[in-house]
Amino acid sequence: MSPTVFQYRNFRFFFFSREEQRMHVHVYTPDGEAKFWLVPEVELAINSGLKPNELKTAHTQILRHEDEIKAAWKKHFS
Repeated sequence: MSPTVFQYRNFRFFFFSREEQRMHVHVYTPDGEAKFWLVPEVELAINSGLKPNELKTAHTQILRHEDEIKAAWKKHFS
């Protein structure tokens, strides 16, 4: 199960249900995907195929939706 938290343009922001406990979010686009840590601060963990401008867009959207993502994480993993 990988619930979608939100979408922005062609970016999908989601969780994998069975993964490590450190709070993070995955980002998928048709060009590739990435993983961002949410704590202690929003930070790129892994990138596979996203261009620098796509990473910047993803990072910006995560910051804009940070509270929503963290609330969804807590609800999903509680």
